[in-house]
Amino acid sequence: MESSSARRGNRARPSGHRRRLLYCALASVAVLGASAAGTVCVKAQAHSGPGTVSSAAPTPSASATGEVSVEPVTQSEAEAESPAAVPVVNRDALLAKAMASVSVPSAARVSVAVLDVDSGRSAVFGSGSFDTASIVKVDILAALLLRAQDAGRHLTAQEKAYATAMIENSDNDSATALWNRVGGAAGLDAANERFGLTGTEGGDGLLWGLTRTTAADQLTLLRQVFGTGSADSRLSETSRAYLQGLMGRIAAGQQWGVSAVADGSAWALKNGWLPRTATGLWDVNSIGRVTSGGHDYLVAVLSDGNATQARGIALVEAAAEAAMTAFGDDA
Repeated sequence: MESSSARRGNRARPSGHRRRLLYCALASVAVLGASAAGTVCVKAQAHSGPGTVSSAAPTPSASATGEVSVEPVTQSEAEAESPAAVPVVNRDALLAKAMASVSVPSAARVSVAVLDVDSGRSAVFGSGSFDTASIVKVDILAALLLRAQDAGRHLTAQEKAYATAMIENSDNDSATALWNRVGGAAGLDAANERFGLTGTEGGDGLLWGLTRTTAADQLTLLRQVFGTGSADSRLSETSRAYLQGLMGRIAAGQQWGVSAVADGSAWALKNGWLPRTATGLWDVNSIGRVTSGGHDYLVAVLSDGNATQARGIALVEAAAEAAMTAFGDDA
């Protein structure tokens, strides 16, 4: 039989199990207002066995007697109340950092725009305006296809012959013929307004190669041509497939530029190169779609002020390779 002193001792010193189940906080004023209850006793309701209390954060509810019962909060509820912050990645900053590794001669400039087709992420480096040289031939054919769609007709056999020579072999006479078909600079500008290009202006007279553009605008054009990331491409699926097919059959001697970062032959492109008589320096550009590292990308690289065509090609390819590092899986 337990002595009275022993019973007093047990009451004075609660067991470990009881201590884990019973918590007293002198915070009744905060929880119960100006109640005279004095002491708030909080009972942990959830436990998995003697001496074990749920580690989930409790949610208190006060009874009329001043006793606050605590309901266990599940992990999913806690996560719902405090969602983890999703880091925002500045792709433009990553691209700028990647481009810092590219050696650009003092007289040269380069600008790059990239879209990861799979994720929809994009980035632009450089905002200057550049001569298009022969990359405008993609724009000319896109404008021609748009005009044909408007008229509800297909391209004629002659137009197809011009288009093939202009894109696959970069034939200038064919480009001039189709430039006239679309209405020259005015016709190109009108089509580009519908395509969403805001920084491109057709060259004067027959100087289609001196059309001015930006890398960002060329990326917009590529989105129209490839129907990527835009549900409202002005070009029909048939028109897009036709132009893409020509860009995938570029003559062997012109398979450089953005294709340097492609997995094998997984590319469709158009390059442009033009020596400027006033300076003796070269404009060298490359635009297209490539598959690199298992991802599909739209890439536009523009440059000018190159000492030679070969150096311009090297600069464009180095810029395209650097751009890919800003879109790697671990970037």
